[in-house]
Amino acid sequence: MQEQHEVLVKKPLLDDKGNIAEPGYAKRLNWEYDNKKITAKRTRLKEWDYYYISNKEYALCLTMADMGYVGALSISVIDFVTPAQFTNSSIFFFPMGKLNMPATFEKGDCFWKNGKTWMKFENDGTTRRLTGEYPNADKRGTTVKWDVTLTDAPEECMVIATPFDRDGYFYFNSKVNCMSAEGSFSLNGRECPFNKEDSMGTLDWGRGVWTYDNTWYWGSLHTRLKDGKTFGFNLGYGFGNTSAATEDMLFYNGKAHKLPVKVVFGIPGDDEGKPRYMEDWTFKSEDGRMDLTFTPIIDRYEPFDLKVMCMIPHQVFGWFTGTCTLDDGTVIELDHELGFAEKVHNKW
Repeated sequence: MQEQHEVLVKKPLLDDKGNIAEPGYAKRLNWEYDNKKITAKRTRLKEWDYYYISNKEYALCLTMADMGYVGALSISVIDFVTPAQFTNSSIFFFPMGKLNMPATFEKGDCFWKNGKTWMKFENDGTTRRLTGEYPNADKRGTTVKWDVTLTDAPEECMVIATPFDRDGYFYFNSKVNCMSAEGSFSLNGRECPFNKEDSMGTLDWGRGVWTYDNTWYWGSLHTRLKDGKTFGFNLGYGFGNTSAATEDMLFYNGKAHKLPVKVVFGIPGDDEGKPRYMEDWTFKSEDGRMDLTFTPIIDRYEPFDLKVMCMIPHQVFGWFTGTCTLDDGTVIELDHELGFAEKVHNKW
């Protein structure tokens, strides 16, 4: 069983050499991020906010990203019923900090406009409001507009500070699952509402200096159980040297439960280098605290490949069934709960 180092007191994220001062995980924001302390080339700095808002019928995914030499405003609309999806990215070059991405996921605003596409993420510490417009988002003439509010952020979440095996390189990340969502998005005027009773949102907040070639795995879920309590999880690896801590964590009714053993993504054929993404996956930990089957319904495969630079994601949405065990031994049974899991290869 891997030792999981929990950071319990507030401290600067980086030392004078631009390395993580104390690698590990936390359930609150116990590191202070200051990108002025970064010692690597500024073109290697990656900063993004990614929001996933969903109910059982559809999802809206929004990304605002500053990746140094390139920036992006990205959108995905997922139809779970048909099923169908479209994804698009409005690309611009050398933002180099112009987006003013917040130094904390707890509070702060960011805005960018590229041509007629614009996004604004506002966060006053209690309420997050996401607004924007993306013309021709499906490349077939559909304009997407949205105005979504997220509230009820949980008391605890997943925060991790992970070094790479290279001086000045690191990954600092938080996943805030199970926020209440309300508002809507529209497709050429057709409204798709989000209601608090059936809709939730998750934030993936990432800051870091990355190595050039990376492959990562990430899985996420947010839901309301039959008794009305919230439940979710964050799973993942491939983000650097995880000897101090992994980012596998369960979330139950606002509290975080750290899984002490790495959860393995069982993608059929992945071991042979030929993953079959639309067959059933498994998610299991050696201690038995997670034992899930994942049944895919749609693969959001939208490669961007210039050879020297690429972003090749297989973000697969589907149904999770099985059991997860909390720190106190309580077993949470999932029966056909909607979430996603992905394998992504980037050269960036």
